[in-house]
Amino acid sequence: MFIKNKMTYHPYCIDSKTSISKALDIMSTHNFHRLPVVEDGKLIGLITEGIVRAHTPSQATSLSIYELNYLLSKTCVEEIMIKDVITIQADSIIEEAAVLMRKHNIGCLVVVDEQYKVTGIITKNDILDAFVDLLGYYRVGSRFVVRDIEDKPGTFNVITELLTKLNANIYNLGVYHIDNRVDVVIIAGGASHELMLKGLQDLGYEVIAMLNENGI
Repeated sequence: MFIKNKMTYHPYCIDSKTSISKALDIMSTHNFHRLPVVEDGKLIGLITEGIVRAHTPSQATSLSIYELNYLLSKTCVEEIMIKDVITIQADSIIEEAAVLMRKHNIGCLVVVDEQYKVTGIITKNDILDAFVDLLGYYRVGSRFVVRDIEDKPGTFNVITELLTKLNANIYNLGVYHIDNRVDVVIIAGGASHELMLKGLQDLGYEVIAMLNENGI
């Protein structure tokens, strides 16, 4: 799966001379949590709710509400924006975005093209949605978690041959490596839930979780 499959296209952007109060109004009105800052269409920064909060006087300030609002209306986002923005391109794989967010402890990546023009934005929630899609959580079908499979060539052939004989179709497949063993999550359909389960058990596999086609 690629970034372009999950990103939000053409996000709302602002220029560096936009006031903090205006940026807050935009985020509040459209339920945004961050805004790319551009100049001539090219990314030069990022403003987020967290950055604004960090640069807003606390409730203990001696400033009145009027003075605080005046200050925010006269301060441009260029004074507080993130300038070293972590970016990614639309044709990158979704795993790369997850690694970058994890590495830099950030909640989003701005998607840019070769000219550094903003084409989209991808967030942690988008990554989680991709993870759920890849594992087929919402896919109607039989769900099997096959435990402790030996990690060696040919192992999956045995499972796929079984399901082929049963005329079953594998919708999603997830593999979790644990030392030199693996757990496999299989979402399949087209064959009887009971027959697929029995077939896996007859092969000697421990099946610890099941979900039938009714989602029960």
